[in-house]
Amino acid sequence: MNILDKIVADKHKEVELRKSIIPVQQLENSVLFNRQGNSLAEALLNSDTGIIAEHKRRSPSKAVINQKVSVQDVAIGYETAGVCGMSVLTDGKYFGGSLDDLILARASASMPLLRKEFIIDEYQLLEAKAYGADVILLIAAVLSRDEIKSLSEFAKKLSLDVLLEVHNLEELEKSIMPSLDMLGVNNRNLKTFEVSTDVSKELSKHIPDDFVKVSESGISSIEAIKDLQQYDYKGFLIGENFMKTENPGQSAIEFLKALQS
Repeated sequence: MNILDKIVADKHKEVELRKSIIPVQQLENSVLFNRQGNSLAEALLNSDTGIIAEHKRRSPSKAVINQKVSVQDVAIGYETAGVCGMSVLTDGKYFGGSLDDLILARASASMPLLRKEFIIDEYQLLEAKAYGADVILLIAAVLSRDEIKSLSEFAKKLSLDVLLEVHNLEELEKSIMPSLDMLGVNNRNLKTFEVSTDVSKELSKHIPDDFVKVSESGISSIEAIKDLQQYDYKGFLIGENFMKTENPGQSAIEFLKALQS
């Protein structure tokens, strides 16, 4: 059983528990549920930098990344830097995040927020909406084509943008459908945890132009972004590069300044 299988098995238990505690109606009655969403896909298309900056305390591959900074400070810093959107990890057991992080980020910033989570159930999309997300992530490695279809279509009914993440050509080919907005290529090999932007370059030619292309993982330099822009990538998810510093917001400000110079 690899780490992804373990996370997903735990996620099924967690979602069942959450469903038993907070009924759907309570989520639908939340203050933020009918909020007008803010499209990340549009923000990326209208940007010349395309940075999606992440809030992540820890990960299975790197124990602790940053436990000290507050989500509010990070969100304000990222928004000041002018990023296109912020990715907020809400998984508790493996990444040290929570839905509270999402709501605190929403209270601090108006940019598009991505709920970064292992989504396996429509209930999690209702949670995303109720806690202020604009975008949800679907991971092709843990979902069948039918699941991707039903979850992405449900997300569109809730006016949420959909970012679908793939790791290889097989996952990409099973996933292409009209209910997606963005196709993200994760440069990390899930089996070896090795990272290479060659994965994004290789898959770029197989992604139809209808989708906004996003490259994820292992992007830590201006050169890497400029290189990937030549392959029509509009979005670049940057996590640990900012979070491993003392002041992620300030790091993002400096990075974007350098990228635009």
